[in-house]
Amino acid sequence: MTISDLIMLYDKKKEQYGKEAYRHISNLLQEAKAKHQKDFIGTDHEQSWRAFKGKNLEKLIEYIIVDEVKSLGLKVINGNSLERTNGEKLSKELGLVKRNLLIDYGEFGSHLPDVDIIIYHPETSKVVAVLSCKVTLRERIAQTGYWKIKLASDKVTQHIKVYFITPDEDGTLTFKNPTKKGRAIVETDLDGTYVLSEKNIDESSKVKMFDKFIDDFKKLIK
Repeated sequence: MTISDLIMLYDKKKEQYGKEAYRHISNLLQEAKAKHQKDFIGTDHEQSWRAFKGKNLEKLIEYIIVDEVKSLGLKVINGNSLERTNGEKLSKELGLVKRNLLIDYGEFGSHLPDVDIIIYHPETSKVVAVLSCKVTLRERIAQTGYWKIKLASDKVTQHIKVYFITPDEDGTLTFKNPTKKGRAIVETDLDGTYVLSEKNIDESSKVKMFDKFIDDFKKLIK
């Protein structure tokens, strides 16, 4: 099971459901889990599957949004693209993206925030937004809120929008009231959260279904 297999499954959902395909991500992941188990060799499939799912959900979301974002004259890259590998230097473009995203910790150096997807202007390498993509809000939602606060505290990075994208498989975002802790964090500390779910949610200005993401992003660019 690879990211290519996930993309093939998504494309089939898109043929079947069109623009509503995003609502079937959880179902897609269940199908992928069954295929993953058939190929699995080892003693703990659940642990292996969780690692695979977490790593590849962000790549699937990147695939879903990349064409729309490119049509706006922007580029999309995985957060890992800014880490040097095998001693190779980053290109000038990515080197500038990295510099424009670094958080200054004073005497403790400058460090990149932990984000899954980065959207930036290719001409200037100016970062427009960063995305965290997680299956549930239990997975690092508070950490995502922390990175938003750190980015907002420096005039060099304060313009960068921080978004969270999730299938919300534990239903943390379903209802606005009573408000669960995860929803409280995204409502107050992030710029927006978008849900890939079959279930409708109580939407707000900060929490919406995923089909609103590109429209909101277009408004941001304008």
